[in-house]
Amino acid sequence: MSENTTVITVSANVQAPIENIWAAWNEPQHVTQWNSASPDWHTPTAENDLRVGGSFKYRMEAKDGSFGFDFEGVYDEVKPNELISYTMSDGRRVSTTFQTTGDTTQVTTNFDAENENPVEMQQVGWQAILDNFKKYTEAL
Repeated sequence: MSENTTVITVSANVQAPIENIWAAWNEPQHVTQWNSASPDWHTPTAENDLRVGGSFKYRMEAKDGSFGFDFEGVYDEVKPNELISYTMSDGRRVSTTFQTTGDTTQVTTNFDAENENPVEMQQVGWQAILDNFKKYTEAL
């Protein structure tokens, strides 16, 4: 993570095989199903080149078309079923770990806070997305 930056952590315990969790986290056809913080948002398109130096781009939009943005970055480290770290297009760093114990995997994301929105708002939004991921993946 970056120096002099607030790091926010979100986490969820997902009860599914790690192979399913990894696929749901990384494959575009899955990402478009869970990547939103609230029901009035969605991710209509997702591209992902999961390798060190590869990039991803997820288009996030309000369903009413009033607002949208590209969430994108470049991968710094990829360890299948264990770790993904990347640098977002604005320079902030993100790291997600997958720790499996039995049939449960703890998915934990640490990310550099941005300066436009309150830290609490950022944490709530990222946690909501992770909770959607958990719900979606457990239903696969």
